[in-house]
Amino acid sequence: MADRYLSLVNSGPGAAVAGRLGLPRPAVLRRYRPGEPALPGPVLLGGANAGLSELLVGAGYEVRGADADDARWGALVFDATGLSAPEQLAELRAFLAGPVRRLAPSGRVLLISRLPDGEDPVVDATRQAVTGIVRSLAKELRAGATANLVQLTADAGVADAEGPVRFFLSGRSAYVDGQLVEVGPGAGRPDDWDQPLAGKVALVTGAARGIGAAIAEVLARDGAIVVAADLPAAGDALAKVANRVGGTALQLDIAAPDAAGTVTGYFEQRYGHLNGGGVDIVVHNAGITRDKLLANMKPEQWDSVIAVNLAAQLRINAALLDTGCLRTGGRVVGLASTSGIAGNRGQTNYAASKAGVIGMVRSYAPRFAERQAAINAVAPGFIDTDMTRAMPALTREVARRLASLQQAGQPVDVAEAVAFLSQPGGVTGQVLRVCGQNMIGA
Repeated sequence: MADRYLSLVNSGPGAAVAGRLGLPRPAVLRRYRPGEPALPGPVLLGGANAGLSELLVGAGYEVRGADADDARWGALVFDATGLSAPEQLAELRAFLAGPVRRLAPSGRVLLISRLPDGEDPVVDATRQAVTGIVRSLAKELRAGATANLVQLTADAGVADAEGPVRFFLSGRSAYVDGQLVEVGPGAGRPDDWDQPLAGKVALVTGAARGIGAAIAEVLARDGAIVVAADLPAAGDALAKVANRVGGTALQLDIAAPDAAGTVTGYFEQRYGHLNGGGVDIVVHNAGITRDKLLANMKPEQWDSVIAVNLAAQLRINAALLDTGCLRTGGRVVGLASTSGIAGNRGQTNYAASKAGVIGMVRSYAPRFAERQAAINAVAPGFIDTDMTRAMPALTREVARRLASLQQAGQPVDVAEAVAFLSQPGGVTGQVLRVCGQNMIGA
């Protein structure tokens, strides 16, 4: 759905009027397109640099170690793993203060730090302070630039962060802003970063339209063999998506009592000739809303949302583990929502289901790790879809401007985050918000 205001203020006359009146001027975001440069300029690198320079150069970035008054930076990257006392935070301020003024449109600020571990209050306070810097700076940046943070666990090295570093610096993370991702050790890396999911078998539920269709397209673009699933009533639209991505369609009601058995049986039979059978990636995208104030909500409106959005994911995940249908190194991604983090008026049922998804991935992460697998969640904010198109125009317009990036996200933005979490790497039990960073609250 087109954002007419965004188009207007990025035209010559519209930009001039918006400037005179002090109106919001959201930027056209730089999104990923194969073959285009990863960044709009070189990377300025600062901090401890414990192998980070080698990682960036190996990934194809132009890296420089000193600022220049005439430089137009594509990204500012700071290795904060060496910061251990509050007074050292001034090093980070000094690194950012000048160059951030010359950050290119849709540029990136990325910090790498250590996760607080409870060993030393001074060290932990310093590490936690870095999160405040990132989240606040993200709200100060303009022209589509973003700021994010990678936090390494005590046993992880900078090399383990290659996947998140590539994601956050690229156009794949266009609508991810002010966010933190924890990274643990190992868990491998793609053989080909242009096709990181090559040969993987992926299931995407709710794939007939909107975000689900975008997820199927991006996973296929990245090399996955996609099984697109949705209700029988969406059969025609589902078939079109499956044909478009070169995959197969699976008609499935995930809330049905036998859905988990249908899923495991399908993959064990259909893909038994590939790596011992089963599935590599499962994306729980299917979901519904039945919005009402709690006082007016009927039992069936409550029950249906919990059944589809949460209970179905729990049953399918249990079956994936119990039957061994999820292959070693597999990835599961559940769709949560910022409503499950901050709540939303008229959505107690929906917020409960999406908060439940967050609890599910955190609890399941250790069990998945036993199989060298991972489970994570993506929490979209306001995304332009058929669902939001039905909102009153004024409500929709206000909601678009309440993010730091001053616009709604696109289905592809959620899909890119899902594809990132579907890759090999040390990210598990995490919730990645794709919300353009809410200006107020969580």
